[in-house]
Amino acid sequence: MLLQNSQSYPARQHVETSEANIAAENSNVCSMIKIVTGSASSFSATVKSSVLANLLPVFSATTIWLVLCLAPPCIAKGVNPEDGGIGGRIKDAARITATPERVKVSEGSSSTDISWNTGDGSTGFVFVTANGRPPVLVATGKEGNRVISWIRRGNYVFQLYGDAERRTLLSSVNVSGIVIEPETLSQRTNLSHGQLRWLLFAALLAVLYVALYLSSTGPVPTKFPIEPATSPHSLHVARNLLLGVAAFISVDGLVFHTHLYTSILAPESYAGRMAAITGAEKNRVSSGFKEVLVLGDSRMAEGFSAAVADKLSSVDGFKFVNLAEPASAVNIWDYMLREVDPARGRYWAIVVPYGIGFEPNSADHLRISMAAPLLRYGDCFDFASAFQRWSGRFRAFTACILRGSAFQSDLVNFLEHPIGRIRSLQTGPKRLQSRDLYKGRNYDIVGTSYDPKTGQVTFPPQLTGAQREAIRDSLLKPSQSEIQDFLRMQRDGIQRILNRYSASPTEIVLTPVPRGPFAGLPGASMTFHAVFPALTTQKSVFSLPEQTFDFLEKPEYYFDGFHLNAKGRQRFTETLVAELVGRLRSANSDGRVRSESRATAGRLSTGDGLNHRRVDEAN
Repeated sequence: MLLQNSQSYPARQHVETSEANIAAENSNVCSMIKIVTGSASSFSATVKSSVLANLLPVFSATTIWLVLCLAPPCIAKGVNPEDGGIGGRIKDAARITATPERVKVSEGSSSTDISWNTGDGSTGFVFVTANGRPPVLVATGKEGNRVISWIRRGNYVFQLYGDAERRTLLSSVNVSGIVIEPETLSQRTNLSHGQLRWLLFAALLAVLYVALYLSSTGPVPTKFPIEPATSPHSLHVARNLLLGVAAFISVDGLVFHTHLYTSILAPESYAGRMAAITGAEKNRVSSGFKEVLVLGDSRMAEGFSAAVADKLSSVDGFKFVNLAEPASAVNIWDYMLREVDPARGRYWAIVVPYGIGFEPNSADHLRISMAAPLLRYGDCFDFASAFQRWSGRFRAFTACILRGSAFQSDLVNFLEHPIGRIRSLQTGPKRLQSRDLYKGRNYDIVGTSYDPKTGQVTFPPQLTGAQREAIRDSLLKPSQSEIQDFLRMQRDGIQRILNRYSASPTEIVLTPVPRGPFAGLPGASMTFHAVFPALTTQKSVFSLPEQTFDFLEKPEYYFDGFHLNAKGRQRFTETLVAELVGRLRSANSDGRVRSESRATAGRLSTGDGLNHRRVDEAN
């Protein structure tokens, strides 16, 4: 799963404001305008201030911008297809219960206590079906209880069967993960949030009233007329509103579309890390070697070592740059390349991983927040089209035009703790340095076994709860629609990268990654051939064989269900560098790299597409 973050690259997910909240805010603003307009109409005959009439729309837009940007973030309510508490009994004595059945989830995951009893002393098998995915065995025994600590947003069906083949259903219970708005640091902070919000609304109302009051022509009255009078002059409400919208967008552009705010983003946030690594790479002085850029998510960040790669390839004059970032997706990488390589000729080659998981729709806000520092006005349609749900498209489109909408949580956090933010920004260089010096985790999950027939996972005692949760997550197969959505996003993202470098001497190298610690077992993960019929290019592109890293798909090379440990990191880097250097060593007289060693090397250049690529359903 692309969203699994490593400990070495900390990622704290910031809660994003939904578009429904923004729409509600705008609705409130519109209703206020109507009320104030009606209240001010009786005084329109004698009101005049041409200078203020031109400036007040700017003040109004600024106030609206503050309201939208400082409004407390919220999360869309969790999907609850069925209320919990359906504990259907097929046999009178058999039962399975969950406490609680409605689990409140703020950030990460939460837990529920599952208890069961077959009633007749026979062995029971407890399976869980998460969000419509294939069932996975979580417990066995005639009776017992287990704390399930990996409940997230969605619906989980726990079923008690009388056999491992799931032929005899004894009982079932539904557990719903309900997303709630997490509390901030204290109740006092929440109270100040509410006070700040109402204060901003009051200021907005006052500014709009004064703007309308002073926008009509005529002298400013010294006293109100005794009898109502009709003014021959218009209030110019439409003009002022248009000027206000223009000023609103201008203020957002001045603050958020420049380096002004991106330079103070929280360095531990998704957006902050993305801005930091792309900014550092953009400003890095060229080494003079043949530089190879490596993209990817947390799997490549944990699995590839630029330091090891440099030692192995220094004789051939290569230098590797690791720009892989946990939680990044293929639809963001093109914007990263635009930021660090605007001339499209800085790198000798670019390594793009493929077939490494799937992206759930629930991660839309995360991807938007991470890409926000890289977005421009012209990206609004292309970036929005990468999302499946209309809600995600709307938020992506809005983030391109009003980038501040993607930074709401970060802005509120900055206003609450400005001193803490300044201190954290001072550690930025150390964070980048620790990223370069990272060598991987020195432990594994040896002793963990998985039975593909029953779905049962056995853990050794030394594994932590986080490791066990990650392993269980890696065995939850995505639905077919989720896989197809990921394939489409992957095709589109890779195609954009190919189009970007179509006229460049930079080589694009497609590489698979290890699928997981159990992918090599028969039936442990279902695979299918992902065909990319629309993936075409006019330049030479080569892909490493998909079985290149099959030897790493063992528990001894992993520290959880997704990421390679230090030993696996070393072996993966050695193999990848050996494959790449063998193909990149030769160069044409014009400096371009030839890719001619295997049948897959030139397949994309003919426009036939990339055929028979495996994507692991289990991840």
